[in-house]
Amino acid sequence: SVFPVMMAVGGVIAMAGIVIPFTETGIALSLVTLGGLIAAERKLPVVAAVIIVGVFAICHGFAHGTELPLAADPVAYSSGFVMATGLLHIAGIGIGWLGAQSPSPALVSRISGALIAVAGFYFLVGQVSA
Repeated sequence: SVFPVMMAVGGVIAMAGIVIPFTETGIALSLVTLGGLIAAERKLPVVAAVIIVGVFAICHGFAHGTELPLAADPVAYSSGFVMATGLLHIAGIGIGWLGAQSPSPALVSRISGALIAVAGFYFLVGQVSA
């Protein structure tokens, strides 16, 4: 998957001391954008989806990379946050599967996407007002 690979790239960028501005805003925008696309049942061309997901993944990985404890092994720490993200993706697939079993799978999907977008908007407002 593009997300874990690009997230690891973002982590390495942070650990190298390179600064990416507005990373937290990018994370919030990822929730608004991706949740909104799910809520709207909008499917993007594969290339566009890969680029969007890749950019957002770099933001997520960069945030993790900046939080590297001084005493931690960077490889072990990075492996941990990438594996944890993979588990979250598996959980999301499971939730999607459960929603697909419901009497109205499209509605469940749209509501889930809207909730993700609202959470992202909440975080985005927090970033803008900070």
